[in-house]
Amino acid sequence: MRWLSLYLRSRRAPSALIMAAGGTALMWTLWSVFSDTREVGVQMVVLTILLLVAVLTVTLGGPDDAFESTAALPWLPRRAVHLLAAFLVVALLLVATLATGARFGPGWLVVRDAAGLLGLTALGAVTIGTARSWFLPLAWTLGAVLFPRSEPLLGRILTWQAQPPSDRAAAVTAVLLTLAGLVTYAVIGPARRAPAEAGQQ
Repeated sequence: MRWLSLYLRSRRAPSALIMAAGGTALMWTLWSVFSDTREVGVQMVVLTILLLVAVLTVTLGGPDDAFESTAALPWLPRRAVHLLAAFLVVALLLVATLATGARFGPGWLVVRDAAGLLGLTALGAVTIGTARSWFLPLAWTLGAVLFPRSEPLLGRILTWQAQPPSDRAAAVTAVLLTLAGLVTYAVIGPARRAPAEAGQQ
């Protein structure tokens, strides 16, 4: 348990969890105050998922790049469990609202988008580093929310986050991003930071 505590603290997980819970509460409050309906709009649901994923991004990398790549620890299962835990945090925070006055759903939309965006973020952590890993999910999701398309097939794939929960193309896209991010991040880990960037820690 001591190792787990040190691991979570080194990844700034406690503060990230507080921020995720606070972000959920803020979005829930905004909808409760300014809307007359219980069902939260799809665009706000998608943006809230993006917010939570971005908040948890900081936990994908630690303060020591050399430690992240050492062979002394079995990193693959630890990284995989880490991503799964991040997914559960996002999903549980929003699914819990389904029993309240402002419902962030449907549940499958939350699960699909949380998994896909975390996979995309994990790919970003591997390729461009943890600090910038949320750039692509942010740009992609804003584009999908502002310019949603239901046809043709390519449009549904490019705007998968904003598609209805029943959309098969969106589901397949999310699954592929999830698997690609999970496998790549678990095997390779986050990209090393530039010396100047590492020195800011």
